Amino acid sequence: MGPSHLWPGSGAVLALLLAAGCSKPAPPPRPPLAVRSEPARPAVFRQEVGTVSTLEAPDEVNLAAQAGGRIEQLRVRQGDQVKRGQLLVVLDQTQLQAEVVALQGQRNESLLNYRRFEFLARTGAASVIQRDALRQNWIAAESALKAKQADLAYRDLRSPVDGYVSDVRVNPGDVIKAGDPFTTIQRNNRLLARVEVPARYGPQLRNGQAVILQDPLADRTIAEGQVRSIDPRVSSGTQGLLVKAELDNPDGSLRTGQRLRTRLVLGSSEQLSVPFAAVTQTSGQNFVFVVGSLEQLERQPGRISKEQLQALRQRVSAEPQLRFALQTPVQLGPLQSKRYPVLRGLSSGQQVIVTNLLSLRHGAPVQVN
Repeated sequence: MGPSHLWPGSGAVLALLLAAGCSKPAPPPRPPLAVRSEPARPAVFRQEVGTVSTLEAPDEVNLAAQAGGRIEQLRVRQGDQVKRGQLLVVLDQTQLQAEVVALQGQRNESLLNYRRFEFLARTGAASVIQRDALRQNWIAAESALKAKQADLAYRDLRSPVDGYVSDVRVNPGDVIKAGDPFTTIQRNNRLLARVEVPARYGPQLRNGQAVILQDPLADRTIAEGQVRSIDPRVSSGTQGLLVKAELDNPDGSLRTGQRLRTRLVLGSSEQLSVPFAAVTQTSGQNFVFVVGSLEQLERQPGRISKEQLQALRQRVSAEPQLRFALQTPVQLGPLQSKRYPVLRGLSSGQQVIVTNLLSLRHGAPVQVN
């Protein structure tokens, strides 16, 4: 059914309306988008070298037997924490104990003979020469006893330092010789990080610079230390300089031989910065949305047409407080502590939008909360 059948004369009225160019009224403008902003402000940024380091224990003691014999007791295992003086290994002592008892008897007999002749020499019943000879016998027997007691003490092998037991290379019943190494004790409370730094950074390296170790699975710092030594030689294979940094490891969570992501801080400087949340990227170019006025938008209209600008002028005349999002290209440095250093594109104090970035476009009206 055609329009002329809706009501009498309705077709003629509709035709007149269309001929007169009547249309629906324009929709009201959208309200400004609520956003939050922060000022571009100076922040301290570090100049860093990212690399990998290997940990090592500076205090590592290789333990060896001071006397030979068969292992009677083995009181430690790999990974045990030990204290200085703690008993680690007991060697068979049966023969040495018998020898000590025999030497004690010889020493006692020599001492007794010396004391008898010392009394007789004072009364003139024995010669001084005999007394002195017996005194030398007593001294020799005493020295032989002390030497054998020292040998017996060597049969108890004790830890010379606090630390952790590394690989134990012997078992109960094994026969070891004097000088045979059987394990290593590592003092793990302080470690050295061996950091390989490209040689081009050599002129910037200094003792005392900070070295930061990071968790390999998460972006968090697990330890910090300071450079203690710099090798003057450049490795022919890697063209790097070996830097050693000392760090505390009070809980023993870090281990010798562990490899970790490492950042060496060469220096720091104050630079203008923006928060991570303010930055968007399009086709490899970084942008931020700056809160600006209509005058600033007119100087940088981008793709906004003259008709759109005219409509915005009319709107600002009714809403003088109205502000706009100005998409601004910026050149940024590496992200640090959730802020980017601004190398080019912004001035200090400019307000950058940090919320609702996906809903923004250049020239969009915004209300800053």
